[in-house]
Amino acid sequence: MRKIAVLVVFLLALGGCDARAPLVEVRAIAAGVPSLAPFFAEDSGLGRDARVRSRPVPSGLQQGDTPGLYGGTEQPKICDVERLKRFLTAPRNAGKARAWATALELRTDQIPGYLDRLTPVLLRHDTLALNHDYKKGKAVPFRALLQAGIAVLVDEKGLPSVKCSCGNPLLPFEGDTGRISVTFEDGNEKWQGYDRAEVVVVRPASRELERIALVDVEDTERGIRRPVGTTGEADSRFDATERRAVPRLAGTTFREASRRLADAGLAIAYGSEGLPPDRARVTATEPGAGAELPFGAYVTVRVATPPASPASPAPPAPPAGSGPTSTGGGPTGAGPTSTGATSQEPPSQRPRSSTAPPGSESPSSSAAPPGSGSPAASTPPRSSAPPTVTSAPPTVTSSPPSATGTPPKGTSAPPRTTSPPPRPSSPPPQASSQPPRTTDPPPQTTSTPPQTTSSPPESGSAGSAPVTTAPATSATP
Repeated sequence: MRKIAVLVVFLLALGGCDARAPLVEVRAIAAGVPSLAPFFAEDSGLGRDARVRSRPVPSGLQQGDTPGLYGGTEQPKICDVERLKRFLTAPRNAGKARAWATALELRTDQIPGYLDRLTPVLLRHDTLALNHDYKKGKAVPFRALLQAGIAVLVDEKGLPSVKCSCGNPLLPFEGDTGRISVTFEDGNEKWQGYDRAEVVVVRPASRELERIALVDVEDTERGIRRPVGTTGEADSRFDATERRAVPRLAGTTFREASRRLADAGLAIAYGSEGLPPDRARVTATEPGAGAELPFGAYVTVRVATPPASPASPAPPAPPAGSGPTSTGGGPTGAGPTSTGATSQEPPSQRPRSSTAPPGSESPSSSAAPPGSGSPAASTPPRSSAPPTVTSAPPTVTSSPPSATGTPPKGTSAPPRTTSPPPRPSSPPPQASSQPPRTTDPPPQTTSTPPQTTSSPPESGSAGSAPVTTAPATSATP
């Protein structure tokens, strides 16, 4: 019975995990297959798909400026942008225009200018996106897998924004690409070469593009440079087989490395599942700098993720040592602490410029540490003796010699701290350990030698070491 109970609990736990991370349903959209709920009639010739075999990629996340991410042909008008613009601005289509603009978070008066900034391309990978049907006067979103070869309009950062053949708006796919369930229905049969491991999601480029580097899907040895916002009439050609040198990237940020590679006509790859942070530092590339590769080839970069920045700089700590803390009132930890270890955060999260190196002295007196009662320049450490009084050396001539005679033999003079301390012009700070002052003559003791009348005490601290020399014999009355 116990084994059965354990098995039931285990199965319930597995069911709970699956419930927390359910599969995401995705509808397959094949190239050349009409949409059942389009914004624009499919048979009107708004856009034309092509036959393109999806190519493998090292990562499921691709940036919009990746060279060779998209394709093109020498035939212009794979997407008739002007026709789509006229359709959406016609008064009779005002309802569709509102729904279309709402899906892309636009106003209807922004539609013409928005379309003018889009660029027609062909997908070279099976691509996930958030598609929209037009149903009952509204744009209804659904997750879709668009087959390679579908014609789309992309924006200035390389994001698919419109499916050309039907005019349906597109947004970036959100969700776990590793937990998708693709359904092939409504005439969208599983296409040849489909591989779930080669599905990609496009993320925006780190900058607005001036032109997009395409591969001619009819001749992959030829490249096409298409200015953003044009439909093919201003294309220029280049040799896609020409070798390109890998630039030196070690020490640059991931953001800068991806830009340099894109400018060189090379694609960036990385080992992690997600995109590294823009400011992550590149430590190495594979292949290394100087290697020559064809257009669109991938260069794998290794990055070191930067530590998180602290919310605010921590106050400086007191100097290292086993003695009492200073008057700065800074926090103290267990064991010796240097001024470089003031933060309670891990060492990787401390600001480098706000702390002194280990073993350095206490912070400058020009600024008191937070929490101190007075500036550090005027308050001595509590661990030191009271400051030396030099303005009025104490005199003990008013104290008569002892009348009791010679002190007992073998007895040394006790510390001078048994007698009243000298009367300085102002009370020394932190004098709570000193005996109370009095104006009465000091009590007569057998330990004070008469020689003290001829030699005033030195200007050292009132808490200096006791006198250890025996009194002279001439002091006997």
